Amino acid sequence: MALPLIQLPSEIIREVRARKWLALAAFAIVSFGVLAAGFLWPYKYESEVVIYVDDDNIIRPLMEGSAVTTKISERASAAQELLWSRGVMESVARDTDTFGPEAATLPAEKLEARVNWLRANLEVHPRGDSYFSIGFLSESPAQAYRVSQRLGQAFIEESTRRKQAESRSAYEFIDNQVKSYEDLLAESEKRLKNFLSENVDGTEGEANSKMSDLRSKLELAQLDKQETETRVASLQSQLANVNQNIRQEKTVDAYQQRINSMQDQLDNLRLKYKDSYPDIVALQEQISVLKRQRDRARANGSTSDASMATSSTVNPLYQDLSSDLANARTQMEMINTRISSLKKLLAEQVSRMERIQDNKAEYSQLTRDMDVNKQIYNDLLKRRERARVSMHLDIKGQGLNYRINETARYPLKPEGAQFNQFAMAGLLLGLLAPFGAIAGLLQIDPRVRAKSQLEDEVGIPVLIDIPRVRTPFEMRRERRVTYAVIICAVLVIAAYVGIAVASVMGVI
Repeated sequence: MALPLIQLPSEIIREVRARKWLALAAFAIVSFGVLAAGFLWPYKYESEVVIYVDDDNIIRPLMEGSAVTTKISERASAAQELLWSRGVMESVARDTDTFGPEAATLPAEKLEARVNWLRANLEVHPRGDSYFSIGFLSESPAQAYRVSQRLGQAFIEESTRRKQAESRSAYEFIDNQVKSYEDLLAESEKRLKNFLSENVDGTEGEANSKMSDLRSKLELAQLDKQETETRVASLQSQLANVNQNIRQEKTVDAYQQRINSMQDQLDNLRLKYKDSYPDIVALQEQISVLKRQRDRARANGSTSDASMATSSTVNPLYQDLSSDLANARTQMEMINTRISSLKKLLAEQVSRMERIQDNKAEYSQLTRDMDVNKQIYNDLLKRRERARVSMHLDIKGQGLNYRINETARYPLKPEGAQFNQFAMAGLLLGLLAPFGAIAGLLQIDPRVRAKSQLEDEVGIPVLIDIPRVRTPFEMRRERRVTYAVIICAVLVIAAYVGIAVASVMGVI
């Protein structure tokens, strides 16, 4: 049965008084056990290097927009990951200045064990926004000092190497991309050049302009045709109302004069036109008629200048109207020919526009590819120059830099719990051990120690409890035991304190 908590202190004291020697033994065992743990505890010494992250130097504002400096987020975790890398750990494990000459020829198994030991005792802690520390724990203060110093140097060397390799690889990658896009741009320009050389129809704007010009000319030609048709109809109407010949009396000389006049007109026209010209044909016909009339007049015996003959001759008005009609009909043929030519040219332009529309999509694709490649190429050129400047910044040690703000210090005292703390904890735990052990035993003890246990657990009323009565002999014996336990406890404590003081003073 569980003992009520209110009666637990009195029962603990009663049990301690009843088992004084056991309590003393528990006190001595626990106290000296903790003291022995203090002797055997592996004390470790820590030495650390404080690293300063210099990312705000004068180069940064000067090169703003022209170069990209390497940035690191979560610097402490990044530093720990860098130090945990296999290459850095092996370089530190094989460092002869830190571990001696035999470290250079360390076997694989021992090298792996040393790398694991280095990783297990490595500690990286952030210190504000611009600082972090690299620490190392070791049982030897000299070894902790040497290893932490070497880890700081290895971190700076590896971070510098990685920055330079990163910037160089970035520059080489962008440079390769620039060369690739140079080839793509040249290929795009070649395809566009071949397309333009194979398709000489011009642009859509040129075709539209040409078609608009041809339509305007066609409209003007059709207007000229309508005007000419109206003129031809008018001349035909006028010619129908005019007599072709008129009768007149003429002498032979009059016929000759008329022939000579028409011959002069014929000669003038032949200077400008061919014999098929309508006016020339009409004059030739008129001259032939006049010659026949002249010959008939001579045949009739009218050879003198005074002889008169009455004959019919071509009406001059009719002749002029016929000439104008012939000119109008000739002009009509010319206009019809021009209209046919314009329609043919317009049809060719329509066909040309169809070809241009068919090639428009391909031309747009070619120009778009070339424009996109040119834009990317120009952007890559700028990025390559920025990458070049960034690479030179990292080579010269500018941009983001790490430098040792505080070098490693030789540790003078171990980290963690000290021996004096173990000594004080031993006395305290030794005093508490008997009481704690008895308190635990009382909670699991099945015996009834108080009447409230029966009343609460079993429900049986208890009328009275009889206290324990000790005889004078028992009281004297118990007093002697108490004195003996106290003397032994003082001796144990004196021995404990003596051993602890001797250890702290360095005697032991």
